[in-house]
Amino acid sequence: MISGTTRLVALLGHPVSDSLSPRMQNAAFAARGLDWAYVPCDVTLEAFEPAVRGFLAAGFAGANVTAPYKLAAAALAETDLPSVNTLVFQDGRIRGFSTDAAVLAGLPAERPAVLGDGGAAAAFREALTHARSFSRRGQWPPEVDDADLVVNATSERDDVLVEVGAGQTLVDLPYPETATARAARERGAQVVGGLEVLVAQGAAAFELWTGVPAPVEVMRRAVGIACDADLRMPGSARHPSETTGPPD
Repeated sequence: MISGTTRLVALLGHPVSDSLSPRMQNAAFAARGLDWAYVPCDVTLEAFEPAVRGFLAAGFAGANVTAPYKLAAAALAETDLPSVNTLVFQDGRIRGFSTDAAVLAGLPAERPAVLGDGGAAAAFREALTHARSFSRRGQWPPEVDDADLVVNATSERDDVLVEVGAGQTLVDLPYPETATARAARERGAQVVGGLEVLVAQGAAAFELWTGVPAPVEVMRRAVGIACDADLRMPGSARHPSETTGPPD
């Protein structure tokens, strides 16, 4: 129920109709007893800046920014970052943050490699300043035999972009699972899928907007990831491969 006191957060991108972020964030707001709502807004590039300024003027708490506007968001917001996926509206200011790489916490990253050249790839390169970078506009194909961490920040789902195997970790941003991720898992690699990436960045964004600890397990369940208790209860959660949507 949205009332006159409900705080609003927008999701800005194109397209956004298949995004799981509204389901996840609204479940998180409810779990914390917050009178907040998260609404997807499909906007064109020409409408992106007017939309952001309109949400600021309308009293929104903030926004998530997804493809293809993360670089545009960085240019518009108060930030030194090259890519922004989270906006916080505060005292007439547009403050920009990137939570895209939150999933990296605890992962080995002595010899990382990042695949892609969009806003998400830029965020991971910023977080992994020593990473080698590969894209079809630059160096390609990727050479990752000696990498301990490989980040697939491309939108390619059907082709195996790189061979990752035992002793390596693949962070695969798109969801559902890509051919690259399936091949990596079959070769013995540790795979961190797009839904885990989504939850990690969403939890960090939730805390930036609200100042409240994110209910991570609630958020995981909302996007169909089985939690520890669920694993003991057959049929209680969907397998991530049953969920559709673009990478946020």
